[in-house]
Amino acid sequence: MRQSVAPAITSLRSGYYLSSVTNPPAGPEPASPPTRRALHRNVWATSGTSFLTDVSSEMLLNVLPLFLSNVLGVRVWAVGVVEGLAEAMSSVLKLYSGWVSDRLGTRKWPAVAGYAISALSKPFYYVASTWGAVAAIRWGDRVGKGMRTAPRDALLADSTPPGRRGLAFGVHRAADTAGAAVGIGVSIWIVQQVQGGGALLEAETFRKLVLWSLLPAFLGVAVLAVAARDVTGRGGGRSEDSAVAGRRPRLRLRGLGRGFAAFVACSVIFELGNSADAFLVLRAQERGLSVVGILWLLLAFNAVYALVSTPAGSLADRAPRKRLVAAAWGLYALVYLGFALADTVVHVTVLYLLYGCYHGLVAGAAKALVADLVPAARRGTAYGGYAAAVGLATLPASLLAGVLWEGVFAWEGFGPAAPFLFGAAMAALAAALLLLTVPGGRPDGPDRHADTARRP
Repeated sequence: MRQSVAPAITSLRSGYYLSSVTNPPAGPEPASPPTRRALHRNVWATSGTSFLTDVSSEMLLNVLPLFLSNVLGVRVWAVGVVEGLAEAMSSVLKLYSGWVSDRLGTRKWPAVAGYAISALSKPFYYVASTWGAVAAIRWGDRVGKGMRTAPRDALLADSTPPGRRGLAFGVHRAADTAGAAVGIGVSIWIVQQVQGGGALLEAETFRKLVLWSLLPAFLGVAVLAVAARDVTGRGGGRSEDSAVAGRRPRLRLRGLGRGFAAFVACSVIFELGNSADAFLVLRAQERGLSVVGILWLLLAFNAVYALVSTPAGSLADRAPRKRLVAAAWGLYALVYLGFALADTVVHVTVLYLLYGCYHGLVAGAAKALVADLVPAARRGTAYGGYAAAVGLATLPASLLAGVLWEGVFAWEGFGPAAPFLFGAAMAALAAALLLLTVPGGRPDGPDRHADTARRP
């Protein structure tokens, strides 16, 4: 789980190696062109940190909706509130963390601080006994995610030339997902040891998972702090755009280009139907899977996700990225339609595997497309604004999903299929608008937004 992180990540893309030397300088590195087969050290540093962080996070987050529902006895709409509020807070911080990294000219340390905050929040799950306490702890975890996401993504973009960004984000996403698979594997073992094949999650099981999740969380922080380096010359430092980048961020898209604004608008439409994955877990339990069965299913989902991420990221370096994102959203629409109609465990299993394909297709391509559409010196702000806009949509999306499923107050809602039908319709609409309104990136072309002045 924590051993040999580099080989685990390297195996995802054989032949790629760390473009660094022993005893690297302590300060920012110049953005020198990588060799044809090299990926920058920061790709591997962020990937290693994401691997370890997801080992920790996935031990808890996949069973958190079951803890709320089975142990604390909350209604489905409350699960939506917990997830939606957490993501909304994270989204606001993503906007400001991207701006701070642009303003300070550093990507590394805001990202390290964010990972540290998330790690420090996890021990409090051990003593949580109300859904309000769970919501507060989840909020703290998402504060950390909000602080780290935009600077980390900007660090990846700054460290990688335009024609390799799809691959770099794909490798990072594959490592992230591989960590999730390891975390779920550990969870399966713990659940079987503590409660066997029980249909409902027990409180003792959840608390045991909390204790096991702490070590990889703090190791992940250490990896990024020690191994990553800030990059100069590709938007990581000050440039001729610094006066623009230094303004206080707002939730508006002026100055980032019409193509970026159109992409964010399409993404928000998609996210309004993309409720938290907690509802997929509850749907699987509602269709008859035990706790261990759900975890095995999530393990298979993450294995597919990891296998698809890197080749899909490489494909995004050759094919138009917007078409790949639109295709992924179309697949999502079909998968959610399937979840609405699913009757058996077999149906749910097949749909979860296809859902892993969707995630693998979209992750690297979407983030690489953002880098194509905005000036280099404002990538931190752009990634923060993008994450903030789509993340703020998760609160109404998750709340609406819970209300559609089980209603609120005296109203009983439309049933478990309703949120998935709504999600399918929104995804199909967003995919069509994306193809019509967003310009295609140039995955193998020059960085048309790169700073004109390069540092030696």
